[in-house]
Amino acid sequence: MRHVVLFHSVYGLRPAVRAAADRMRAAGHQVSTPDLYGVPAADTVEEGFALLDKVGQEVVLDRARHALNDLPPETVLAGFSMGAGVAGALLAERPDAGGLLLLHGTGGAPDAVRPGLPVQLHLADPDPYDTPDEVDEWQQAMTDAGADLTVFRYPGVGHLFTDPESGEYSPDASAASWQRVLEFLANP
Repeated sequence: MRHVVLFHSVYGLRPAVRAAADRMRAAGHQVSTPDLYGVPAADTVEEGFALLDKVGQEVVLDRARHALNDLPPETVLAGFSMGAGVAGALLAERPDAGGLLLLHGTGGAPDAVRPGLPVQLHLADPDPYDTPDEVDEWQQAMTDAGADLTVFRYPGVGHLFTDPESGEYSPDASAASWQRVLEFLANP
């Protein structure tokens, strides 16, 4: 059993995030899904970015830090899109993290990686927010820093392909990614 904190996308804490947490819980993990906005989730990506602007990146990061206060040091940091960036940003403050699980976006700086840190990325190919060149550079830097990195790219799907409410949902890519996520969490 692992402890996992799962940070939401720019949309906010949507049912898809809660469903993902339930999927992980059903596999025996303890999962926290903090609301980094403190207001109802947005319906569109534009509304989500407006919420992020209103709440502010520093408040989002402070709320994410607060959510980690009572969790063990080896908690897996995970996130969807913007939440992947949040998880990656907190890695430097959580050197004993049990892993970094990134869905729909890269995250984490190479200088925050300890040798052997398990990192798994699931990303649309191509992705509108992370270009192939950016992903390749990030992947090389994380590997050079010593991360035990696995990258899964899903050709021809939309950015939030695991979110049934996003309009970009891909049942096949989603099923493949969740199988891989649960395998990642099962191997500490």
